[in-house]
Amino acid sequence: MFLTDDELTVLTKCRHRQRLRRYQAQAEVLRAMGIEHRQRPDGSIVVLRSHVENLLGGSLNNKVDRELEPNWNGV
Repeated sequence: MFLTDDELTVLTKCRHRQRLRRYQAQAEVLRAMGIEHRQRPDGSIVVLRSHVENLLGGSLNNKVDRELEPNWNGV
C-alpha cells in the first residue's frame, strides 16, 4: 500500500544520515516531482504506492504481472 523506506530513498535519492534532515529533503524532492505525500508526527514520509505507479506510468515491483491459471496437470 505504501512505499518502503528503501523505495523512498531510491525515488528521492536522499540518503542523509540524520533522519530529520533526510525526511525534509525527501519532502522537498517529492513536492518538486508533484508526488502527493504526508508526513507522520515523527517526520517520516508516507507515499501511496498506487499514486506513484499511476503518476510515473508503471509498476515499482520487479514482478511481471501475469494472469494466474490453475495447474491442470495436477502436479
